[in-house]
Amino acid sequence: MGVAIGAGIAALAGIGAGIGIGIASGKAVEAVARQPEADGKITKLLLLGGALAEATAIYGFVVAILIIMLVK
Repeated sequence: MGVAIGAGIAALAGIGAGIGIGIASGKAVEAVARQPEADGKITKLLLLGGALAEATAIYGFVVAILIIMLVK
């Protein structure tokens, strides 16, 4: 029972990453709407931030899988 709870908590990292990417995308769209000439720079920063957020989600998923596999 404790293994399932621990894995579920570790998998919640994906929710935070999704919310973060959504907020960042919205802010990037606002920034491009205000300064269209900075489109390339904004896009680069958005992709970097999105990649870092996705990495945290993947780490949480891997921890959840490891908890399930190794604690049995």
